[in-house]
Amino acid sequence: MSPPDRRAFLKTATATAAACFVSPLAAVAQSENNRFKVAIIGSTGRGDYGHGIDTVWRDVMRANVVAVADDDEAGRGEAARRTGAPSLYADYREMLDAERPDVVAIGPRWLDQHRDMCLAAAERSCHIFLEKPFCRDLTEADEIVQACETHGVKLAIAHQTRWSPPVEIVRREIANGIIGRVLEIRTRGKEDARGGGLDLWVLGSHVLDLMRFFAGDPQTCYARVLTDGKPATQADVTEGDEGIGPLMGDAVDAMYALPNNVVGHFGSRRAAAGNPSRFGLQIVGTEGVIEVLTGHPAVCHVLQDPSWSPGRSGKAWIPITSNGVGRPGTLPAGAHHANALAVNDLLDCIGHAERQPRCDVYDARWTVEMIAAVFESHRLQRPVTLPLTDRRNPLGLS
Repeated sequence: MSPPDRRAFLKTATATAAACFVSPLAAVAQSENNRFKVAIIGSTGRGDYGHGIDTVWRDVMRANVVAVADDDEAGRGEAARRTGAPSLYADYREMLDAERPDVVAIGPRWLDQHRDMCLAAAERSCHIFLEKPFCRDLTEADEIVQACETHGVKLAIAHQTRWSPPVEIVRREIANGIIGRVLEIRTRGKEDARGGGLDLWVLGSHVLDLMRFFAGDPQTCYARVLTDGKPATQADVTEGDEGIGPLMGDAVDAMYALPNNVVGHFGSRRAAAGNPSRFGLQIVGTEGVIEVLTGHPAVCHVLQDPSWSPGRSGKAWIPITSNGVGRPGTLPAGAHHANALAVNDLLDCIGHAERQPRCDVYDARWTVEMIAAVFESHRLQRPVTLPLTDRRNPLGLS
């Protein structure tokens, strides 16, 4: 994703932001015959149904949930009660063949089934709304991208902050010069018990996606991974939680070279969480700083202070909302509303070959690219160029 020129950027950002201000639960009412058929895949006990990937469809008037698949019988029953799905299946492939849905919502948070579920949907020409993170490695990512391209499938991934209207306003204001020339982007994960490699995968995908959204495709990555304060080695590789596969590290520090000489940083330490949370990013410029905290609506503020030090300058942080800089926000809060924006955007893309969802399959692959680069750089003890040439999981290499 190359950064657009200033005029094109302002036009696109303004138009997109304006479109976002429609209530996320508003949708065009359609006849029963014209509604999109939606099938839901869950996996109770192995990632379940994610963060509302199943329930968002209740408020999308042009969608009709026709079935749920879950290999856990009790989980299927609960999902039916939540979603109103009339048909239940133990096998998602059987469901896809029988129901022939337009859209498949893939809910499990765990990664180990994402590749197979996505391929099964794409090969049947079903469009996809997918819980993050995307998949376990770049080989799987490439397979999913290829399947979507081959079968003309649109995939939207639930990086919910990307659909939050204040984020579009932030990008517009950066282009307008509100913080001068951008110098660096600092991001951190939640840094709870998952801090380090697991945090990088599960939550880092959100902020890495935002880093790239604001600055463009990373060119190189230089990183270190620590376990118990020492450089992690192959002996520290374990099977990660949540179906991630090989994993290492309770501390991660990564630096990315971004377009226009911008530097990006990601950091995570286990048991180092802030209260209130600092999970998000700061965009640092010559004339100030913008902070974006993840969620919906994204909590955004600007500090118009070249010293970056309000204690010295006396400057105050000013909110940025969907209504602009210094104006109160009016959007409803919560992941449900972000998901509604996402799925309505996905539905808008269906039937338009040239249009992709705002956070699409290529954006999803880039997050895996940025994560894999951390472990590849640590393995090789040097900066690595992105996209990576070797698509295998770096933690499986010696």
